Amino acid sequence: MKIFTYPSEAGEQKISEIIKRGLGFSENDYKQVAQYIEDVKARGDKALVDYTNRFDSKAVTEENLKVTSEEFEHAEKQVDSTFLKALERAVAQLTTFHEKQKQNSWIDNPRDGVMVGQLVRPVTAAGIYAPGAKGGKTPLVSSVLMGGIPARVAGVESICLMTPPMSDGTINPHMLVAARRVGIHGVFKAGSAWAVAAMAYGTRQIPKVDVIVGPGNLYVTLAKKIVSGTVGIDMIAGPSEILVIADKDANPKFLAADLLSQAEHDVMASAILVTDSNDLAIATSNEVQIQLSELSRRETAEKSIRDFGTIMVVPDIESAIALSNRLAPEHLELVVKEPFQYIGQIKNAGALFVGPYTPEPVGDYIAGPNHVLPTAGTARFSSALCVDHFIKKTSLISYSESAFEKEAEDIITLADIEGLDAHANSIRVRRSSR
Repeated sequence: MKIFTYPSEAGEQKISEIIKRGLGFSENDYKQVAQYIEDVKARGDKALVDYTNRFDSKAVTEENLKVTSEEFEHAEKQVDSTFLKALERAVAQLTTFHEKQKQNSWIDNPRDGVMVGQLVRPVTAAGIYAPGAKGGKTPLVSSVLMGGIPARVAGVESICLMTPPMSDGTINPHMLVAARRVGIHGVFKAGSAWAVAAMAYGTRQIPKVDVIVGPGNLYVTLAKKIVSGTVGIDMIAGPSEILVIADKDANPKFLAADLLSQAEHDVMASAILVTDSNDLAIATSNEVQIQLSELSRRETAEKSIRDFGTIMVVPDIESAIALSNRLAPEHLELVVKEPFQYIGQIKNAGALFVGPYTPEPVGDYIAGPNHVLPTAGTARFSSALCVDHFIKKTSLISYSESAFEKEAEDIITLADIEGLDAHANSIRVRRSSR
């Protein structure tokens, strides 16, 4: 990893390159995804099957598009006890965390004769998208958990999962067992943009949903962008990113491993170390090269590190935090002496990992908080996927006649200023009919 002194002209140029990498797509990409969506709207399940046969599996038909109860039962027999133990821990801990996010409806009487409040209710239906990952051979079980658990905790009545099948037309058994554990009601064998379209508009078999969440490739992301407004979505996610703030006492082996944990995701992923120790910068850079040679996804991680990985040596930890707040990273690790004294200075981050034994993968799988996080600097104004994504809030208002009369003249004044005669008349007509 290349080391820069920051602030400096060269360091600023590298930071700018990382910021600008963003989520790139061409006009042709957009048109192609829009065509997939329109085709699914027109042909429904037939379009889903055609695309699935072309890109994922020729074994999928309209008759076996939905996973059957027999397939669920068979999946239960294929997974081992080690996986089940890890799954049960993850489900329990994620559920406990997300249950603390639940909100209750409330009613207040702020003035005589006036009642206002908020009705908090779940959406009726939600769709979870989980990528296929190497044709289903490396199932992204965590995507099922992170999407399904907050939906279930919110009280969503109908939760479906769309995920690409393996080449033989089946879904990886680990995915099916996870889906059943978190209360997903239907699993369908289709992926990419056409799966998003099916959930947004509904087909004969796939229920139309109110909210779609979950990660995916460029086509999935573009499809979510296009259908946003027709349905709610979690976010428009860009490439993964990690920023580590560390001091001289940090372990370079730990830091290198954590940087690479994000670099292996995608060639566009960014991995940044910001430190006040030049010695640590050099040691970590060397350790990254050593650990790269051991990775199964070395080619991806190596390109990511080369293009969007960097180490910034800053004057002090406060300067490191200032740079981090500017970048608003998806994942921020704070690996310094007495890290809790700095937490109040962290303004922008999708998730904050505190201390040397809280690496980012802890949050990816089992800690409790959701790992679907804002990227590309959007942590400045947005948050992790949570129960709130699956609820809506309805305002409640009730006035007695005396309360209405007390405020009527002010309402009329404001309506008249805006030139909305009918608004004002709605108030006047009630006064004149007394």
